[in-house]
Amino acid sequence: MTGSTPGSESASGAPTPELVTVGQAVTAVVRGVVPTAGLRDFFDGSFRELAAVVSKQQLALQGPAFALYHGVPGDTADLEVGFTTDRPVTPEGQVAPGTLPAARVARVVHCGSFDALGNSWGRLGAWIGEQGMTPGEDMWECYLTEPSPDMDPDDLRTELNWPVRD
Repeated sequence: MTGSTPGSESASGAPTPELVTVGQAVTAVVRGVVPTAGLRDFFDGSFRELAAVVSKQQLALQGPAFALYHGVPGDTADLEVGFTTDRPVTPEGQVAPGTLPAARVARVVHCGSFDALGNSWGRLGAWIGEQGMTPGEDMWECYLTEPSPDMDPDDLRTELNWPVRD
């Protein structure tokens, strides 16, 4: 197994993946099976509803927004979008309680537009194979920077997490 220094870069300039162990996290989520072309609308609507419910229930956010994918997206994506919270949310509307799993994960930070996330996931999957490990079924993205209409997409930072096993 090879490690890396967090935040280091490969010879190509891309961030180098690392292996980390994460604990289980309580989440408030909206679940869906969504056509890939409809993901932006799903995210926008889900995060509006999540913000309202989390605020109403006075939950404390414990980290950035995330999307947990159940399997690699194709024409559709089976996913949960949400926030880690200090305690379980009471179901309301489409918002439900969930968890991010405790796991050993391969992690890398994608720098740039959401449009290129697929390439970074592909590189992370290849790295996992090069380490002699097997990727899990689920994987998640944490949105370290909040997107806004007037920002430069190159300034976006998205943490990719893919559970692995030897």
